[in-house]
Amino acid sequence: MMGWAGGEKSHPFWRPVPRLRRHIGRARGGARRGGGVESEITEDIAGALSEPSEFQLITVNALRWQMTQDRFAGLRDQWRFTLPAGARATLLDHLDQGGGLLCMHSAAICFDDWQGWPRVLGGCWVWPKSHHPPLGWTGVRVHGGHPVVDGLRDFDVVDEVYSDLDVLPDVRPLASSASGQPLVWARPVRRGRVLYDALGHDTRSYDNEVHRTLLQRAALWLLKRPVTVRD
Repeated sequence: MMGWAGGEKSHPFWRPVPRLRRHIGRARGGARRGGGVESEITEDIAGALSEPSEFQLITVNALRWQMTQDRFAGLRDQWRFTLPAGARATLLDHLDQGGGLLCMHSAAICFDDWQGWPRVLGGCWVWPKSHHPPLGWTGVRVHGGHPVVDGLRDFDVVDEVYSDLDVLPDVRPLASSASGQPLVWARPVRRGRVLYDALGHDTRSYDNEVHRTLLQRAALWLLKRPVTVRD
């Protein structure tokens, strides 16, 4: 797995990324339950996608966008980001080749210069409509009907609830907030698979047992490996 981490300082990516890497690395699937997931982490998104991907799974855990909003004027010189055309082509080719794409939390804000990104992800953050309440305890409702979540119970977690995202009509949530905001969904894109998880602001979210299991199953599903519903 190749993963991107980093971005504007409101999200402490350097803290939860090791946990995310460790949890996914422990994913096991199939009758023999073999084969963990090895990860390579980089902050250089454009560089990592400057040539065809050698990875089966790409993870986006970053906050990189154009920052055109006035409130971010002081951060723009350091963090403004546009995704090069070649990087876009590499991502689409990865999906054409049957690869998986795991997108965490602020990935919905990323790559706002690319009109095709919401169609890949299944939704996006829209300024100023989208928002979230303060970081705190929230209930997560788990919906059945998909191997990533089948048999999992509802859970409580300390996190940000991204609200009023623009979500494509064909998206069916695998988990949602108590108020009905879609939080997790999975979908086929081209010949590959994409899963978006709006949770994951900091380490407390990744330490939740149910969320951890969901992420491990997500990795297996994205890699097209058998998912063990019961451990």
